[in-house]
Amino acid sequence: MGKISDAIYEVHYMDMLAGKDSPIHRVHPLVKLIVTVAYVWFTVSFNKFNVTGLITMVVYPVTLFSVSEVSFGHSIKKLRIILPLVILMGIFNPFFDREPRFLLYGLTVTDGMVSGLTLIIKGIFTVLGAYLLIATTRIEAICYALNLLHVPEILVTQILLTYRYITVLLSEANHIFEAYSLRAPFQKGIHHKVWGSLIGQLIFRSIDRATALYDSMVLRGYNGNFRHSQLPKARWQDFAYLFTWGAAFAVLRYTSLTTLIGNLFVR
Repeated sequence: MGKISDAIYEVHYMDMLAGKDSPIHRVHPLVKLIVTVAYVWFTVSFNKFNVTGLITMVVYPVTLFSVSEVSFGHSIKKLRIILPLVILMGIFNPFFDREPRFLLYGLTVTDGMVSGLTLIIKGIFTVLGAYLLIATTRIEAICYALNLLHVPEILVTQILLTYRYITVLLSEANHIFEAYSLRAPFQKGIHHKVWGSLIGQLIFRSIDRATALYDSMVLRGYNGNFRHSQLPKARWQDFAYLFTWGAAFAVLRYTSLTTLIGNLFVR
């Protein structure tokens, strides 16, 4: 029950973060979306042995955390479930690729160690990039940006409704678990014999709430397409933000200095 309440709080907390008024929050959502995609693309394009070059890409999340007033510590805490999964992606590389690469204070560093570390860093950076987009942009603005990119309307609608009404599902689950706890006050957790019936109740209650929501949307003129509120057009500051980060990513990825340093780890 407590975990469900925490999940509802986290969704509302993300809405609160996205509603702040910082220079990053004021950037046009389409620009932020393009910059995030570019950051992810440049990050994953690094050679699997180019650790030092990859580390330079930390400048993007560090800058956004500083300017957007999003707490780094709290963000890591919120991503505590995802980050271990990211680490698992590269933790087994040393066991599969044991070819020596160089010596470090007498310790033989293998190709698997370097490639595994690179994979972990890439995963962490891409997760942070996506998180910062969500933490500084309202879901409606992100969907508006997707519409401008001509993403299929049905997909945009699914993203918007899933995010916006996940709290409805969590609220129904919370009510069911609260009722169960009141009927079994001394029982820890939920007995496995009632899992099926409780899940069935959750499904039926969710369908009822979804039907009521859909009916209210139709009464307000919904015809299958959302009319997103028109955001102001991009300003020159938005284009400057786009070109600045685009140039920075290209320099960090392809500059001779980064390549020279990275070649220490590349054959």
